[in-house]
Amino acid sequence: MTTAAASSPVTATSVGVGALLREWRDRRRISQLELALRADSSARHISFIETGRSRPSQEMVLRLAEHLDVPVRERNALLIAAGYAPTFPETPLGDPSMAALRSGMERLLTGYEPFPALVVDGTYHVLAANRGITMLLEGVAPALLQPPLNAMRLTMHPDGLAPRIRNYIEWRGHLLAQMERQLALMRSSPLRALYDEVSTYPLPPNGHEKAAFGEHAPFALPMMLEHDDTVLSFISTIATFNTPMDVTVSELAVETLLPADPETVAYLRGVSL
Repeated sequence: MTTAAASSPVTATSVGVGALLREWRDRRRISQLELALRADSSARHISFIETGRSRPSQEMVLRLAEHLDVPVRERNALLIAAGYAPTFPETPLGDPSMAALRSGMERLLTGYEPFPALVVDGTYHVLAANRGITMLLEGVAPALLQPPLNAMRLTMHPDGLAPRIRNYIEWRGHLLAQMERQLALMRSSPLRALYDEVSTYPLPPNGHEKAAFGEHAPFALPMMLEHDDTVLSFISTIATFNTPMDVTVSELAVETLLPADPETVAYLRGVSL
């Protein structure tokens, strides 16, 4: 398994907590009355908080954030805007207190071999990867393999995997749509900058072509990737922590590439022998 560490600090905002809560409520398309019922409050109190006429307690800020499904990092920002100290720590992945987490991820990634799997943060920096991923990255330009590795750059850059992805136009659309959904649900300047960068990458040769999926009808959109003149087919799955209490942990995602056909299974098991 290969590993790298990355973190980004929580930044305070000069915007009042009421305006931020209203923004999150609008993002979730929830009325003041609905939010009040969920949070065991009143629409009048929610209105007063949003307009700055009432300062919410720390408990109320956290309760509203919970019912608005606000990301952990942004819950800290809400607390700071309301005049309270952040509740959720942001512990670097390399910290000794994260040893059990790192060990668990290592066992998971190693256990998934020979199939590819990796761990990324909220801006798709690769924090850990197994040998299956290392194999797929053969032929990628050395500049893209310099830390910090970024999964979106590695996939969509014309010097990355893009020229070897047979159904690149569909896969590119899937990845951009995934980032767009994230941006619609959270505020992240780094993620926005990454989206703006990768969405302007030129298409590789034959990048406009749509690939035939062969005899195996896909149950989900596969990534069809060439490796040593063999076309491998993968379905991507992503797992996150269900009840994170740390900013770093809340933004971790484990992505596994599930072989989508028997030929891919046989090939990966063969090259791992």
